[in-house]
Amino acid sequence: MSLDGGGPDLILGAWADLAAQGARAVRLAVFVEEQGVPVALEWDADDAHALHVLIVDGPRGPVATARLLPARDGVARIGRMAVLVTARGRGLGRRMLRALVEAARSRGDREVSLSAQCHALGFYAAEGFVAEGLAYEEAGLMHRGMRLRL
Repeated sequence: MSLDGGGPDLILGAWADLAAQGARAVRLAVFVEEQGVPVALEWDADDAHALHVLIVDGPRGPVATARLLPARDGVARIGRMAVLVTARGRGLGRRMLRALVEAARSRGDREVSLSAQCHALGFYAAEGFVAEGLAYEEAGLMHRGMRLRL
């Protein structure tokens, strides 16, 4: 069942639950295998404290995941947005992003920040995020900070 009203199932939950359901496998496929991020950089202590989203597409299984970190001074942080290459172009990233922004809004956060890979700036800008500062390297990939006021 889709928790947000359309398409593949969108599940919100803790890392302890969603990692085993496929979130870990999606992140390994996208970040480590496809983008070459060292596996040691992919996992951190933030996973245990974040709200995670996982999209499961019926028989295709888990195809996308992301996380929302607890707010600091009213500013939440979205990260680890990953959609399998075979599932891109179907609006799944947008569904995850909107679900996490709504979760931040619902808990009273006033702003959401993220570190966008430079090739994805337009995707986040279309959802209202504004780029800030200069591009920087993170895990071997160019990124830029972005923010959305809620």
